[in-house]
Amino acid sequence: MKPVLIVIGGLPATGKTTLARLLATRIGAVHVRIDTIEQAIVRSGLARQPLGPAGYVVGYALAGEHLRQGLSVIAESVNPLAITRDAWREVGVEAGVPVAEVEVVCGDPAEHRHRATSRSIDIPDLRPPTWQEVVDREYEPWDREHIVVDTSAQTPEESLGVLLRSLDRFSG
Repeated sequence: MKPVLIVIGGLPATGKTTLARLLATRIGAVHVRIDTIEQAIVRSGLARQPLGPAGYVVGYALAGEHLRQGLSVIAESVNPLAITRDAWREVGVEAGVPVAEVEVVCGDPAEHRHRATSRSIDIPDLRPPTWQEVVDREYEPWDREHIVVDTSAQTPEESLGVLLRSLDRFSG
C-alpha cells in the first residue's frame, strides 16, 4: 500500500481510538493521537488544558514527517472544526499523499452516553469529558465528502471491516 493519510475524527466516546488502533495494526500505519500529544504537553508543565491548537500543530508536524518517510499515518482526534480538517488535508497535500477523511459516529444516543460515562482512559491524568461536555462540545458539520463509520450497532472488528472496504479506493 502506498502511503496515505487517514484522518479519523468524531465526538469523544464514539470509538475513534479503538478503530484507529485496529486500523494501524492491520495496515502497518503510524497512529498519531492528539490526546496523547496534548497530555504530554500538559505533563511537561509547559501548559494546561485547554491547550488550543498546540496539540494539533505538533500532530500535523509529526504526521508530515512520517508521511515524507513513506509511512502511512492515521491521525486521530475529535477534529471538530473545518479549520482543523483543512489543516490535516494540507498535511497530506504537502506530503504528496492521498487523504482519506473518516468521521466516526455512535448513532445510538443511549449507547453513546453509556460509552462516555463508563469508559476508561489509558492516558495518565487525562480527564475524560462528562456526557454533558460531549453533548455541548463545539462540533461543526462536515462540508465535504468523507467516510462515515457508525460504531453503535457493531463490534470494533465489524467497524474496521466497514472502514477497510471504504478505504479500498485509496490503496495503491
